[in-house]
Amino acid sequence: MEYVYAALILNETGEEINEDNVTGVLEAAGVDVEESRVKALVAALEDVDIEEAIETAAAAPAAGAAAGAADEADEAEADDDEDEEEEAEADDDDEDEGDGGEGLGELFG
Repeated sequence: MEYVYAALILNETGEEINEDNVTGVLEAAGVDVEESRVKALVAALEDVDIEEAIETAAAAPAAGAAAGAADEADEAEADDDEDEEEEAEADDDDEDEGDGGEGLGELFG
């Protein structure tokens, strides 16, 4: 991750993301630098618009949160409907028990 952070620091400061600059940032942070990882990072970022990638990454959680909120609202509505149905069934059960109790009372006087 520190390699990516180094590239982000360079991008934020307007410096070119190249092997020397990435290595310099990492060494300043006290990281044991692996040249192969630096080369791979610089090559991978060669055609990437970092600002656009950051905006896209920031938009994804917001879209996911909006979808999650809608799902939660749907679940809450479904739970309310289930609760109402259970209460109605419980009321029906109470009425049935009352009828049965009258019959027993008649048996035992």
